[in-house]
Amino acid sequence: MPDAVTIRNDRLTATIAAKGAELQSLVPAGGADVMWEGDPAVWGWHAPNLFPIVGALTDDTLIHEGKSYPVKQHGFLRHSVCDVVSQATDTCTFRLTDNEDTQAQYPFAFELMIAYRIVADRLEGEWSLRNPAQEALYASVGLHPAFRRPLGNAPRAAHVVLFDKSEPAPIRRLAGPQIGPEPKPTPVQDRVLHVRDELFDAGAIIFDRLTSRKLTYGAPGGPAVELDFPDFPDLGIWAKPGATPFLCLEPWQGMASPQGFAGEFSKKPGVIALAPGETRLWRYSIRPLREMPALPS
Repeated sequence: MPDAVTIRNDRLTATIAAKGAELQSLVPAGGADVMWEGDPAVWGWHAPNLFPIVGALTDDTLIHEGKSYPVKQHGFLRHSVCDVVSQATDTCTFRLTDNEDTQAQYPFAFELMIAYRIVADRLEGEWSLRNPAQEALYASVGLHPAFRRPLGNAPRAAHVVLFDKSEPAPIRRLAGPQIGPEPKPTPVQDRVLHVRDELFDAGAIIFDRLTSRKLTYGAPGGPAVELDFPDFPDLGIWAKPGATPFLCLEPWQGMASPQGFAGEFSKKPGVIALAPGETRLWRYSIRPLREMPALPS
């Protein structure tokens, strides 16, 4: 089985690792890679996929029917080698199913398919989670792509995130590894978040009342990335504290445990339930742009 798969057309090339089905690079024709290089001295990931949890559980413990299971932050998918079940010039599909190792952390049967395809000038992704068991399946899923900062030769300090819609609702911040109890004022003004290093001193910016399902990231006059995520209700934006050369834009289904929550996993906010035999889909796309769209005046 290959360690990585490369797919392409005449406008875009993507490389995806079998470990975690993780997108490692995305290079537009005539342009530079928009993904963070994954330097382990800074942060050793490119775009980890998150399953069966997003963020951290209280005490790194999943409770199901009164039993406790140890599961680390963001779950085990990003550490698991997935099977390559199909591959063509511009598309590939990976699969992960439950096994002895996953059952020790997460007592559910599952089949997770992660497909990538290049369509024109964008990379489309699709997650398919199926419950093959005769009991309910509980899970959260999430994306964690890291984009270069700066993109191209644009000034690092000029980078912004442009939301598709207004985002006046309060945000959440972490209190340690958990979601703090008090909402905070949104840093988004006129659909624009100005990316400043100090924003991330308290960890990720977490949107749990999100209106937008599309973002554009870049700097005026420079290249940009458009991220479209119609099926993910939540969003995290994160950079490692300090002047780190990447920004993570993270569509989520669920998030870390609220501070003080220690109940059944099925009752954790953001966890979805799949009935026996049910399948759930999540779609998204990443589109490199030659130039950042105009910001609201």
